[in-house]
Amino acid sequence: MQETRQNKIARLLQKELSLIFQQQTRATHGVMISVTRTKISPDLSICTAYLSVFPSEKGEEILTNINANTKQIRYELGTRVRNQMRIIPELRFFIDDSLDYIEHIDELLKK
Repeated sequence: MQETRQNKIARLLQKELSLIFQQQTRATHGVMISVTRTKISPDLSICTAYLSVFPSEKGEEILTNINANTKQIRYELGTRVRNQMRIIPELRFFIDDSLDYIEHIDELLKK
């Protein structure tokens, strides 16, 4: 039963975080951030979000900027989900490099 709740909360947070990043990246043209996956701890206190950044060369720069503004992102998330959740989880962001890995494997297979 607990795992079902975790999945529902993770999907909710993924949707809301992707909307937040979509609104924030409208100002910076040429950069697209998408939330590929979210995981939430069993006690719902820590949310781990995996981000895909396009173009991928700017990934580390974008990630450091996001980590510097984690409190503001968490506040924005709290205003959006305050009716569904009592406690807003701590946010942790990581770069999801699975697409780059797939491209690398494809290149190796073509050779």
